[in-house]
Amino acid sequence: MTVWDRPEPPTRPVPLDRERIVAAAIALADEGGLEAVSLRKVAGRLNAGPMRLYGFISTKEELFDLMVDEVYAEILPEEQPRDWREALRVLAHRTRQAALRHEWLADLLGRRPALGPNGLAVSEATLAALDNLTDVDTVMRAVETVSAYFTGAIRREITNLRTERATGLSKDDWQRAHGPHVTRMLATGRFPALARAVHDGAHVDAETSFVTGLEWVLDAVAAKLTPSA
Repeated sequence: MTVWDRPEPPTRPVPLDRERIVAAAIALADEGGLEAVSLRKVAGRLNAGPMRLYGFISTKEELFDLMVDEVYAEILPEEQPRDWREALRVLAHRTRQAALRHEWLADLLGRRPALGPNGLAVSEATLAALDNLTDVDTVMRAVETVSAYFTGAIRREITNLRTERATGLSKDDWQRAHGPHVTRMLATGRFPALARAVHDGAHVDAETSFVTGLEWVLDAVAAKLTPSA
């Protein structure tokens, strides 16, 4: 029986429910990442004994599942997207925005499908926009392809943000610090393609990079969804 199917125990002697437990766990994760989350720490935040939580949640993995599903409520589109492209675009952007609010989400994206009510609702809203456009296998590959793109892009962006905080160096600071080394290496002539990219390529921010890459992936999906002449 999954955590979604298992009934909650009585709230006595301490008023407690999964909603409060999940809210406390998310607050801990927002403050210190997933490593800051344990049933003991969640219980402490709720002024409850740790063993009380086991009546509601059996493992920390179940707690993570509940936390992810709670954030999926933020990802769920406010209204049904107009078409498949908008549906996948909305999914990507709202997932990125949720991950920027809850950086720990990046560590849990790409695991097994989200089976909570909010996760299923997001999947339904996304798939409904592609329903009957083509065969179901092509639809599934389209969604998987876009999801793989934005999951990787989000993880890279969150990793960079964490690195900036850990080192105290912004991206520009890091580039300035390593500039002399890179300049010396490029001057050897051994890396001509890399030299062109460094000297002539546009340096864009994370959001611009995300948007551009997403539209390219959507263009590729469109080519698969469009019947050949």
